[in-house]
Amino acid sequence: MPSFVRKISSTFAVWTVILLCFISFSLMFWASRTDSAIDDELAHIPAGYGYVHNLDYRLNPEHPPLVKALALLPVLFLQPNFPTAIPAWTQGVNNQWDMGRAFLYQSGNDANAIIRTARIMPILITLLTVMFVFLLARRLLGNFWALLPTALFSLSPIVLAHGHYVTTDVGAAFGVVFATYFFLRFLEEQGAGDREQGHSLFHISCSRSLFLAGIAFGVAMIAKFSTPFLIPLFLFMALLWGLLYKRWHIVWKTLLLFAVGYLVVVYPIYLLFTLHYPIAKQVSDTTFILGSFANGPTPAGTICHGMRCLADLDIWMSRHYATRPFAEYLLGLLMVLQRSDAGNTIYYLGHVVNSGGWTYFPVLYLLKEPIPTLIIVLGALLLGLWRLFKSIFHFSFSMLRKIPGWARQNFAEISMFAFVALYWGYSMHSPLNIGIRHILPTLPFIYILAAGAWKKFASFPKFELSGMGGGRTVFDSMNAMMSNVRTSLVRMAVVYGAMVLLIIWLLLETLFAAPYFLSYFNEFGGGVWNGYHYVTDSNYDWGQDLLRLQQWIGQQNKSCAMSGASPSTCIDKIAVDYFGGGDPNYYLNTELGTREVDWNSSKGNPAGQGIHWFAVSVNQLEGGIQPVANGETRDPQNQYSWLTALRPPQPGMGNVPQPDFRVGTSIFIYHL
Repeated sequence: MPSFVRKISSTFAVWTVILLCFISFSLMFWASRTDSAIDDELAHIPAGYGYVHNLDYRLNPEHPPLVKALALLPVLFLQPNFPTAIPAWTQGVNNQWDMGRAFLYQSGNDANAIIRTARIMPILITLLTVMFVFLLARRLLGNFWALLPTALFSLSPIVLAHGHYVTTDVGAAFGVVFATYFFLRFLEEQGAGDREQGHSLFHISCSRSLFLAGIAFGVAMIAKFSTPFLIPLFLFMALLWGLLYKRWHIVWKTLLLFAVGYLVVVYPIYLLFTLHYPIAKQVSDTTFILGSFANGPTPAGTICHGMRCLADLDIWMSRHYATRPFAEYLLGLLMVLQRSDAGNTIYYLGHVVNSGGWTYFPVLYLLKEPIPTLIIVLGALLLGLWRLFKSIFHFSFSMLRKIPGWARQNFAEISMFAFVALYWGYSMHSPLNIGIRHILPTLPFIYILAAGAWKKFASFPKFELSGMGGGRTVFDSMNAMMSNVRTSLVRMAVVYGAMVLLIIWLLLETLFAAPYFLSYFNEFGGGVWNGYHYVTDSNYDWGQDLLRLQQWIGQQNKSCAMSGASPSTCIDKIAVDYFGGGDPNYYLNTELGTREVDWNSSKGNPAGQGIHWFAVSVNQLEGGIQPVANGETRDPQNQYSWLTALRPPQPGMGNVPQPDFRVGTSIFIYHL
């Protein structure tokens, strides 16, 4: 490609990425201003503030600090009151939820200002992830085709939903892409360096690319505890690289890279954030949290067995100043392992279940990924399978000699596919059912692989003047070649045109869903307004609509007062069964003139206590109405039988009593 064409292509790509980032930022910023605190933010926000303000890691050790700490740094300038004198901080063990309620809603702080300020950094991390998706894809696909996975990621409602919250999911995607980008550079540059400088230990220890890759790996390790999947991935990549290029020392360099990440990034960060965490408190908290891990404490005078040895090691490490930062990191890993062995109680495909089973994540992906993206991804999968079956059909032993060359050409693609297969395989095997957000770190690789498959399909083949003989002339060969050229040009035009149209479709789909990105389902899943028929929890209702409930009540009462309507239509009291990180009492018992009453299914019909308005999160409603799965039980008092007796739901999966009003997508209002 001529240099001026390459320059034009690069300039066009860069400006397109800037435009995509601007669109993503605008949509996430809009959603961040209109969404109330979601469930996990109630824990992550006080935890992050405790890290950066108090240098104390006693809250939320189950998640690494990167996103939480960066998110709460700007909040320091607000100088909020952080209630460290209450029992939730001084006596409780990881009382993150109580601290969240006290910090945001009970300490005289402006909760909205804290939440919105804290969401700025997650949005910027999401945009940084978009940029690294482009950089990684450009190394493999070139400027133009790198725009396809970049657009799919930056315009994804899944990414936009979780990219503006103080949670770790997009942070994990950033860590995976960031670390993989620098690890691939490390492999390439180390290979070149080895050829030029030999394999001396001095060269290994002073390698700039190794150090940068180690730093990037360390950053990934403090993003989320799903990123340690990069360890087997990078070892696999190092072994494959060694096999293909006969440079086995790359495995030792990779181990050194891991050491750099943990010693230069993970240890100092945890050292900083445990600086004012009293060691006695850390020991007691660690001992309590791991009390039931792997069948409980090892009896005195006996030797630990299996996973319990890790818990005992962690408790021992927490007692020593030199090892306590790693002890806190290991505690989080063990908490994640313990949690991954048990699911959450959620509504899923017509039943209340405790685990999703192996179908959970594939079904969610098919229902929540936009249809244009599904066409691109599933179409690429079919292309790959077609090539595979074609190779098998034409298999010959001479083809085995071509495998190493093919693997060298497709090394990055093989590595990304291995990560996706490992991550999805583990997730589908485990009972964990925390939502589509869990597989978010695999989306960049899925999109890059899909773009690569379509690029190969649309690529212009190489033609040679061959095949003469048997009565064929040079003109026959030329005609055959021109026919192939015409066919290829038509195929290229169709593929390029289809990709552009699909991206436009995706953009429109995303714009029409704004700002309700969390509740987004594609047309197969009922769209933004009907996805709750299939699954709730963080896939649909995470508490994001409480601010909208506040605004709706204000508008109702204002209209009621101006129109002189019957007092029964005004909202003087409202029973609220809310699921999320907001506080109904904080938002509703204000200038609205409305008294909010916390409610749940066991309290029965609010009308019996003179309350004629009832607001309920659809997550709570589905959990109290839908049948439980076989082998599961539910306490009768946790059923909304009184509501279904008043308003029986229509037949069909996931149907609930028809509400009189609906706030946002997730809060249903009943006038009793």
